[in-house]
Amino acid sequence: MARLRQLHDPGGGTYFFTLRLAQRGDDVLLRRIPLLRQALRETLARRPFHIDAIAVLPDAIHTVWTLPAQDGDYAKRIGMWKARFSKHLPPPPHRSLRQIKRGEKGIWQRRFWEHKIQGAADFERHRNLVHLSPVHAGFCQRPEDWPFSAIHRERARVIEPEFEVLEEEVAPVPRRYPTHMPPERLHS
Repeated sequence: MARLRQLHDPGGGTYFFTLRLAQRGDDVLLRRIPLLRQALRETLARRPFHIDAIAVLPDAIHTVWTLPAQDGDYAKRIGMWKARFSKHLPPPPHRSLRQIKRGEKGIWQRRFWEHKIQGAADFERHRNLVHLSPVHAGFCQRPEDWPFSAIHRERARVIEPEFEVLEEEVAPVPRRYPTHMPPERLHS
């Protein structure tokens, strides 16, 4: 069996993640959204990071995180979040004997998708992917219509320019004349 190796950047970084429930079509993430938020707050308190974008769908979470410069262990954070959420839920009936023996709840897929962001364009592409995920899944027409997304927080934030705006003298714009008129009518 192939072994997957997760690469951890010891210097932090920004990452895109997709976490999925083990049972496709389950909607426990939305039914228990206060519990999911509380589990995330507890994880943030123990292992801080910045959430750049997040959208919670019925059976998946898409998110972009920026980790602190000294701590790039995103797997530990994801594990803590999933465990804190799962411990308050009853075990689902679809658990395998192997999961039961290991003491696993069987709520989440064991693996998750991660992608290290490689620059500003990659960041914008993945942030837009997060915000558009409810639209692509057919849950709403516009990203703003999905209540379980951080797009509302992002759009409400007023962004100040990071540079000083100087008043400049603006040169007058030359007057343009329609080209379909004869020249004698242009100057009358």
